[in-house]
Amino acid sequence: MAAAPWVALGLLALVLLVVGAQLRQARRADFIRSYAFPKGLLDSLRAQHPALSAKDGELAARALRQFFLAYLKGGRRYVSMPSQVADDLWHAFIVYTRHYELFCRRAFGRFLHHTPAVVLGGSRQGNEGLRRVWWHCCREENIDPAHATRLPLLFAIDAKLGIANGFHYLPDCTRLRAVGG
Repeated sequence: MAAAPWVALGLLALVLLVVGAQLRQARRADFIRSYAFPKGLLDSLRAQHPALSAKDGELAARALRQFFLAYLKGGRRYVSMPSQVADDLWHAFIVYTRHYELFCRRAFGRFLHHTPAVVLGGSRQGNEGLRRVWWHCCREENIDPAHATRLPLLFAIDAKLGIANGFHYLPDCTRLRAVGG
């Protein structure tokens, strides 16, 4: 009978830890969504891709934010970058070393090292990272990841912006698999 208060206290402590972690993740997600990238960053992207408009640059920034959210919501486990233009913007952001380091600390509680853009292929880690990003990007846009009828922004942006050497995806690869693609 004397153990009951300790069990209740232990359960209460566990609940408080879980709620605290959820609140911390929600604050970090809000920070990522509202983060103002450093002045000149989008100009760097547009210098690399001269055909992009200012609006296109903002769209690329939204896609990069979606990638960062997928990393956060995936428990900060390995993620793969599915977009060339978002990867180019990430590279440009990293060059703003102080801004990037502070961003990572506030957004993730630690530094996020760059991982190269990849497509599904022979790398098990890369494939798992892409699937994790797919799942969380779909969830962010209220898309059923298992039965998507459209692509989330991060997976659609290269085709939408006509990025040379960009990655192009389909929401459903069933027909492509049937013909060996």
